[in-house]
Amino acid sequence: MVVEAHADAAGPDLKLVFYADDFTGATDTLATVARAGLRATLFLRLPTAAQRAAIGPQDCLGIAGASRSMTRRQLQAELGRVADHIAPWCPPVVHYKTCSTFDSSPSVGNIGLAAHVLRDRLPVGPFVPIVGGQPNLGRYCVFGNLFAAFQVGGEVFRLDRHPTMSRHPVTPMDESDLRRHLARQGLKAVASIAYPAYDGAPDQLDAQWAAALEAGPDGVLLDVATPAHLAVIGRLLWQQARRQPMLAVGPSSVEQALLTQWVTADHQAAAQAREQDTLDTERRDGPVLVFSGSLSPRTARQVQAARSYERIPVAVGDLLDGASGGRAAAQARIVQSLNAGRHVLAHWVDRCASSAVPRLDPAQLARAGAGLAADVLRRVRPGRLGLSGGDTSSHCVQALDAWALTYRRTLEPGVALCRLHADDARLDGLPLMLKGGQMGSDDIFERLLA
Repeated sequence: MVVEAHADAAGPDLKLVFYADDFTGATDTLATVARAGLRATLFLRLPTAAQRAAIGPQDCLGIAGASRSMTRRQLQAELGRVADHIAPWCPPVVHYKTCSTFDSSPSVGNIGLAAHVLRDRLPVGPFVPIVGGQPNLGRYCVFGNLFAAFQVGGEVFRLDRHPTMSRHPVTPMDESDLRRHLARQGLKAVASIAYPAYDGAPDQLDAQWAAALEAGPDGVLLDVATPAHLAVIGRLLWQQARRQPMLAVGPSSVEQALLTQWVTADHQAAAQAREQDTLDTERRDGPVLVFSGSLSPRTARQVQAARSYERIPVAVGDLLDGASGGRAAAQARIVQSLNAGRHVLAHWVDRCASSAVPRLDPAQLARAGAGLAADVLRRVRPGRLGLSGGDTSSHCVQALDAWALTYRRTLEPGVALCRLHADDARLDGLPLMLKGGQMGSDDIFERLLA
């Protein structure tokens, strides 16, 4: 489908630009559009004109950010720079991509503040759709309340009772009603459309949509309870975006909805053929290296299930003390094992977790882990690289001299294998998996070997 207006220096085919609030979620969105047959690139920092020219015409451009872990002041500065950079591109849709569980707070990763900054700085209309739920990841929004599976295919919990998200170390989710959750973050006037309305006649839904736009000047929350709802939402969003450029908020279900309006059967067939060709021709050149910085119970199970790897525990205290002998010893062991042809899984362990010590600063820990990863990669190039943990992945990728990712194939829902683009020949072309701490089956690290 050709966009009739909004063409600019980024190319007349550009349909969508997304900014992701963390790196792992960014690759899920990249995979979503690429698997549908759209030309898509995920930039790891604001791209130069030369980098945009190097990738050629695109349907979708992404920017992988880290605003999910930022303070209010950091977030305002970051998104102000992003808005000023992408404003000349003038796509029909700009998407602020959040985690599918919307984990955030007034002081950290404030989604409401992000929406205000972007809407004020971009040439978009006042209407902000907020898409709740992403069924393929086990996330469901019903009457404005968000529910999440403990793992894909597992038991589903209301978000404020979720065994992990309700106890998140930085942004514990104590409210499942997204309208109330976002009101705390400055979006105080959010209307909503509940999923039963999707079964009505299109003109009735359009009338409810128009009323919601007037009632919700800060946004309109759209339920997503089943995959079938995405086509209905996609029609509403694209209908609006064709009238006036639009800012949307939510997880990758924003793209899933829009793709129902953009993608033909020919697109899908071509995309499936390309992915099968990748699977048939891709060869792993050397051992696999994984850095796992998540301390979540699910990640602990995944580490235990990684039987094909040499598992190297790295004490949090050693990471935070860059001059410690423990850090140097872990680094040397990782490099030595990779050079010997062994798969390596380096994972953080908090040996003081049960004692009365101050709670760890996740951002500080992620930066320390990123430093270790960068030091290892300066000494050896693995056949594939896996990064586990949202903050860990974000900071590790930022520490590398790379500027973009393109999609290769999907390992599991929400977990993609990508290709790294870098000026440094040691990193350029490296296959990379980014995975959030709550994502993936128990054997996800084993799947990275295939």
